[in-house]
Amino acid sequence: MADKKAQLIIEGAAPVELPILTGTVGPDVIDVRSLTATGRFTFDPGFMSTASCESKITYIDGDNGILLHRGYPIEQLAEKSDYLEVCYLLLNGELPTAEQKAQFVTTVKNHTMVHEQLKSFFNGFRRDAHPMAIMCGVVGALSAFYHDSLDIKNPQHREISAVRLVAKMPTLAAMVYKYSMGQPMMYPRNDLTYAENFLHMMFNTPCEIKPISPVLAKAMDKIFILHADHEQNASTSTVRLAGSSGANPFACIAAGIAALWGPAHGGANEAVLSMLDEIGDLSNIDKYIAKAKDKNDPFKLMGFGHRVYKNRDPRATVMKQTCDEVLKELGIKNDPQLDLAMRLEEIALTDPYFIERSLYPNVDFYSGIILKAIGIPTSMFTVIFALARTVGWISHWKEMLSSPYKIGRPRQLYTGYESRDIPNLEDRK
Repeated sequence: MADKKAQLIIEGAAPVELPILTGTVGPDVIDVRSLTATGRFTFDPGFMSTASCESKITYIDGDNGILLHRGYPIEQLAEKSDYLEVCYLLLNGELPTAEQKAQFVTTVKNHTMVHEQLKSFFNGFRRDAHPMAIMCGVVGALSAFYHDSLDIKNPQHREISAVRLVAKMPTLAAMVYKYSMGQPMMYPRNDLTYAENFLHMMFNTPCEIKPISPVLAKAMDKIFILHADHEQNASTSTVRLAGSSGANPFACIAAGIAALWGPAHGGANEAVLSMLDEIGDLSNIDKYIAKAKDKNDPFKLMGFGHRVYKNRDPRATVMKQTCDEVLKELGIKNDPQLDLAMRLEEIALTDPYFIERSLYPNVDFYSGIILKAIGIPTSMFTVIFALARTVGWISHWKEMLSSPYKIGRPRQLYTGYESRDIPNLEDRK
């Protein structure tokens, strides 16, 4: 893995040899761990050129629009698998056999209920609190309700915690929504699929149980699959960093939820709807397209292009097809926001300015439209992202704990004062 070496030349000092590590795919990595012995270390704000860990879970090639989970392309997983099968893959490294899948699905369904006392925990929050604020608190509090399996050194405890988190997140997300609406919280149903059950808990009430549309359930399942993991992003790195301290899994996932909440990360599909609100009307499209093309104008078209993918976002291709299916199923007409979104999509796919810069609609653009069409409020978008991403977070947490690891401790380039003495109070100016 480290056949080649790089040589670092430092003026006035002996050259430093650094091993070059080679992964399965992707660029080689220069191992700089030995630099500390020279009294120096690297400076890399945002960790844009630093591999913080070794992982076998997800690989992204942004230049070529490739996303692999355990080696399987995301397009194939979205077409041939369902979310719980992808969960099994991420958690265990291989796709399940028919028997393994049936057992895993049964196990998840047997853990979908949450402790009844959690209902009273919700009463401590204001009804108008942001759903992500409640999710941070409730998920972090799970360790107070499920403290029988918090020994992170015990592989069986890690498995139990992983299943509990995957199983209970839809229940908690739906409870957050129902709480904000002032409606009764719905118990999960084990006769439904994972996505069907989520939609049931979100939109049904004790006095009216409606059948779940297969098209909407399929769309929800695809949204879950396409958001399940995305390598070492801000929230996943946060989960790993928190986990490196020995924190319990529920605290680590709560930390991931907090990081995901940021508009530059998980809040992107929420930002798409806010942008559509700002544009307001089809008659304003040309003006806002001009603003987006003006490099001196602060306005940005949200949901177009991607920080990682310099080509097409492979998830967006799947999501576009799903978006078309949902809009056809619901037969939505005369929705100004959706009309705006469809017009923006048309421009982005045909305007040379957007095509030359690879500013194609991304997964956030289409998922935002789908969630809006289904009837999910904008404030819940990031909660659903957190629900889907939980399996990725917990997979990385498990991977880290199953191998030798060190507590995360980034260094800094200090540019503050040198050591100085405290002057007397009367001498300070």
